[in-house]
Amino acid sequence: MREQDYAVHNGQQVEQREVSKVLRNTYSLLALTLAFSGVMAYISQQMGVRYPNVFVVLIGFYGLFFLTAKLRDSVWGLVSTFALTGFMGFILGPILNRYLGMSGGAEVVSSAFAMTALVFGGLSAYVLITRKDMSFLSGFITAGFFVLLGAVVASFFFQISGLQLAISAGFVLFSSVCILFQTSAIIHGGERNYIMATISLYVSIYNLFISLLQLFGIMGRDD
Repeated sequence: MREQDYAVHNGQQVEQREVSKVLRNTYSLLALTLAFSGVMAYISQQMGVRYPNVFVVLIGFYGLFFLTAKLRDSVWGLVSTFALTGFMGFILGPILNRYLGMSGGAEVVSSAFAMTALVFGGLSAYVLITRKDMSFLSGFITAGFFVLLGAVVASFFFQISGLQLAISAGFVLFSSVCILFQTSAIIHGGERNYIMATISLYVSIYNLFISLLQLFGIMGRDD
């Protein structure tokens, strides 16, 4: 009986060490990729780069995302991770320039940045402190993805008053739920690869920031 209890206790310790290692590596890499993304955004801002064609964005993002997923267990996965986040940072520059060119644009950008940091920090801290299992959110994430996809497609064909505002608000909620789910997955064993954990959180943070930019920008124009 004692041997069995010792084995269970030892297994729990090993599991906890593994979780701590993944968390440490994930947040370290996430900080580096966010910083690199910010540098690339600044470079594209200063260069006055125009926002690329939507197909270039989609091919670049999904191509680098799937490449990173394929290489996640090798050092080349780190290279493709920085390639992905650098690419996303580079196309963020033109978006920031567009908002900074608006009346009160600097306030919109700073507010979106501060709110993104607050939301990510608060949600991550909540999961890390409470250790709650958020796996039940998977169904909501799947349904939310298709609802938002449908709304985005509809926005291309129909000029519905308030639809863009609703889409932006929906993406804020969706990204927030993804952060809860992804952080919980690391803690409870659903994700053991820190590269995949990093890019999942990065994409959620990126989408949250862009959605808040759109939301504050729309609200600013309404004022």
